[in-house]
Amino acid sequence: MHDNAELQTAREQLVSYCGRMVADGLAVGAAGNMSMRIGDLVAITPSGVNYAELVPADICITTLSGEEVDAPESPSSELPMHLAVYAATSAAAVVHTHSAEVIAVSVTSTELPAVHYAINGLGGPVRVAAYTRFGSAGLAEAAITALDGRRAAILQNHGAICYGRTLPEAYDRAVLLEWLARVYRLARAHGTPRILSQAELDEVAAESRRRNYGERRRR
Repeated sequence: MHDNAELQTAREQLVSYCGRMVADGLAVGAAGNMSMRIGDLVAITPSGVNYAELVPADICITTLSGEEVDAPESPSSELPMHLAVYAATSAAAVVHTHSAEVIAVSVTSTELPAVHYAINGLGGPVRVAAYTRFGSAGLAEAAITALDGRRAAILQNHGAICYGRTLPEAYDRAVLLEWLARVYRLARAHGTPRILSQAELDEVAAESRRRNYGERRRR
């Protein structure tokens, strides 16, 4: 079990990022959800609470098996998908969005290809998981399959799921995914996009490691 201060910090961070998710156009109303893993517990956003009204006390705490520990509201219907990600990866945070550009890709493509080298931040081209009803075990399974070797996946006719070592990292990946989806749409409007090859992506990854690309010199 964890102390109340640690859980309170997680609750406050989740509320803050839910506000950002709406402001950034990654969700509307109460759509989408996010969670954080704190040791053997999970803090997750509730179901049916508009983000404009969400407060830290609304955030639900469950075990990694889904048992409610402190849940003043009903945990998100996508709790099974979040728990599946924690079981299958080293994630400490999961962000599930309903962003327009990503959903548009989900209904027209089976993959978001490498239109820009920044897609390496998501592990490579992003797979689209076949449609399965929200909140189902089937959706959780489909998401995990699509996430194999990736840090983000697109859910057909639904949205996207991203994970990270921290909530800011998971959220930044959701923002990047939406940007890449928009670039892909714009590119197709101009013609046939040139897609980066795996060799080109590998070259970028190697150079990024050499340069410590994207990392601050001083921390």
